[in-house]
Amino acid sequence: MAAQFAAALVTTGLLALLTLASGNTEGDILYAQRQVWKDPNNVLQSWDPTLVNPCTWFHVTCNNINSVIRVDLGNAGISGSLIPELGGLKNLQYLELYDNRMAGSIPANLGNLTSLISLDLYNNLLSGVIPTSLGAVGSLRYLRLFGNNLTGSIPASLGSLTKLVHLELQKNALSGSVPASLGNIKTLQFLRLNANMLTGTLPLEVLSLVLVGNLTELNVAKNNLAGTVGSSGPRVTAVIQDALNTAS
Repeated sequence: MAAQFAAALVTTGLLALLTLASGNTEGDILYAQRQVWKDPNNVLQSWDPTLVNPCTWFHVTCNNINSVIRVDLGNAGISGSLIPELGGLKNLQYLELYDNRMAGSIPANLGNLTSLISLDLYNNLLSGVIPTSLGAVGSLRYLRLFGNNLTGSIPASLGSLTKLVHLELQKNALSGSVPASLGNIKTLQFLRLNANMLTGTLPLEVLSLVLVGNLTELNVAKNNLAGTVGSSGPRVTAVIQDALNTAS
């Protein structure tokens, strides 16, 4: 009996140490991110690295094992870049950094956040390409990167995000064609690609979402797309496009 009790204590102690180690690691990541950011409004004042874990910090939410699941810093007046180490927040579900002055590129390591539900980086100053690695985040439902300075093409890998409800990439400087793979996302309700520099024609696979998917808005206006699209799908409330381009 005593031996079993001792074994139970050891097991409990090991679990506690593992939880503590996880918390410290995640706290280290977030504190490193704080060091990179400029925070004129002192919204990160509570991010104290001497605490056991970051679960008592403002704008951070943890689960029942003290692992970070949310970072909520929308419209916080923060500027600076995103560090690649953010990809180590393995249980993160919501990364809300919209309406700030984030600059630099989107780290490819964010593709390691395999529990992520929402990635909201819209209305910042981000540049560079959309990482192909984001296509590995199969849990993602909201990918909103609009209102930045992103360039390059829309990764075909995003077509693997078969739980996605919102894909909003408008008001960037994206070029190339619209990937046919986006037609795999039958769950999409909002597909907003307007105000970029996209070329070619809208793939039939994407247009099929109007009829067989859940799409309620398809916006491809203010691009350089050829042709036009129409809708006879009763579920679609808006198909927004440029006038028919008849130039050869």
